Amino acid sequence: MPALKPVLASLLIGTATVPSIGLAGAKAQTVSQPGYSRTTQCFRDEYREEYIPGTKDSPGYVRNWTEKVEIACANKPNQIPTQETQAVDVDNNSCVEGSVIGGLLGAGLGAALSRKEGRWVGVPVGAAAGAVVGCQVDGG
Repeated sequence: MPALKPVLASLLIGTATVPSIGLAGAKAQTVSQPGYSRTTQCFRDEYREEYIPGTKDSPGYVRNWTEKVEIACANKPNQIPTQETQAVDVDNNSCVEGSVIGGLLGAGLGAALSRKEGRWVGVPVGAAAGAVVGCQVDGG
C-alpha cells in the first residue's frame, strides 16, 4: 500500500492539470441553415484517466480516454450581424422629352437667326445647343 500513495497523488495532479492544457486546442463547429440564425459551438478534447486498483492476483492499471467537452467560445459571436440594405442613388431622370423639344426650338432659332450660307451651320448647331439646354431644363 505505501507504493499506491505516490501513484494516486500523480493521478490527481495529472487529472487536475490536464483540462487546463486543452484550452488552446479548442475546435469550433458552426451550425447554420439558409434563412435562419447561425450558431457556433466550441469543443475541446479532454484527456481523462482512472486508476483501477488491483488485487493480490491481478495488478492495478490506469484506464485512459478522451472526451469531447463543450466550452464557451472565446471572441466568437453566436449570431451573424444582420446585413442592412443600402439605398443606392440612381439617377432615373430621363431628359429625352426636353432634348427633343429643345433641339427643335434650337434648330428653329438657329434657322431664324442665320443668313444665307450660315444656315447649313446654324440649324445643326442650334439643334445641338437646344438639346443640351432642353435636357438641363427637363431635370437631367
